[in-house]
Amino acid sequence: MNERTLVVAGALNMFIAVGCGAFGAHGLKKMLPDEMLAIWHTAVTYQAMHALGVIAIALLLPRLGGALMHWAGNLMLAGIVLFSGSLYLLALTGTRVLGAITPIGGAAFLAAWLLVAWSACKA
Repeated sequence: MNERTLVVAGALNMFIAVGCGAFGAHGLKKMLPDEMLAIWHTAVTYQAMHALGVIAIALLLPRLGGALMHWAGNLMLAGIVLFSGSLYLLALTGTRVLGAITPIGGAAFLAAWLLVAWSACKA
């Protein structure tokens, strides 16, 4: 992915995170039990945090370059889908098996951040 695509992906994920945050605070507050609302909030928080991470990778890409940064961006986006996506679905459906997907997304986040660090060390 090039810098422009990563910025677009990061910005769209921020848009979704803000919308989901507002929906959780206003639309779901009376519909979901507190436990599921907390799960929803975790999904929003991690999506927003890592959407900013995707934008940071896009900004660093011209300076650090290389395949590692491209992998970092892709892994961070995959982490958003797997981690936050599984938590959103878990909160809405109560299907506990979806929680098994969440750690895969978390591992993608961890790997992405390590690749950013490694790329910076190599530069």
